[in-house]
Amino acid sequence: MPADANAYGDIFGGWLMSLMDSGAGLVAARRAKGRAVTVAMDGVEFHKPVKVGDEVSVYAEITKVGRTSMVIATDAYRRERHSEDEELVTSASFTFVAVDDHGKPRAVDAA
Repeated sequence: MPADANAYGDIFGGWLMSLMDSGAGLVAARRAKGRAVTVAMDGVEFHKPVKVGDEVSVYAEITKVGRTSMVIATDAYRRERHSEDEELVTSASFTFVAVDDHGKPRAVDAA
């Protein structure tokens, strides 16, 4: 939407990173079978801009699981409103830690 964009009609990078964090968080919570929190975001690359009106899709995949943490590779793609073609716009790696009800790290169950 226009409120999420700069004067040139490009969506703010922070808005897109928030969307990617949410997508990666869903994957982390499902794998952890409970709450997981973002502790790091690495290797953010903005490949192309997202324009107002574009459809944005986020894809996330677990690439590493430690005792309490998970690394999730996350890519965002844009599709112009009247097109079938998607193009990669942003990539990042998110690290999540599974936490208990008190916010303390807990083990991630084996898959």
